[in-house]
Amino acid sequence: MSIAYVDTSAVVAIAFAEDGSAALARRLDGFSRLVSSNLLEAELRAACLREGRPAPADLLACIEWILTDRPLSPEIGMVLESGYLRGADLWHLATALYAAPEPSAISFVTLDRNQARMASALNFRG
Repeated sequence: MSIAYVDTSAVVAIAFAEDGSAALARRLDGFSRLVSSNLLEAELRAACLREGRPAPADLLACIEWILTDRPLSPEIGMVLESGYLRGADLWHLATALYAAPEPSAISFVTLDRNQARMASALNFRG
């Protein structure tokens, strides 16, 4: 079973049909499970409203939500030991760590270079 944590940047690229989004969508189709923080839905819906586009319900339906049952302080600390990230990017990585205590067990899919660098430093697969 192959699992990918999906960051909002990847989903927005697909929703807006940005350059390279078809290849990205095919890549995501290759995973048996796609997971993310439910923050992704808020970020995606806000981006769609800003751009006057409907939110892609079919894309959201493919994602299993990781709902945490405690503060992510330990995971946030682990991420910040590797460097600085903006709040939402930090939250996505912390949530991925919560879901996969062994980061090398899953892929972290993002188009954000800083976040990808941090995911690599934390040993997530690219």
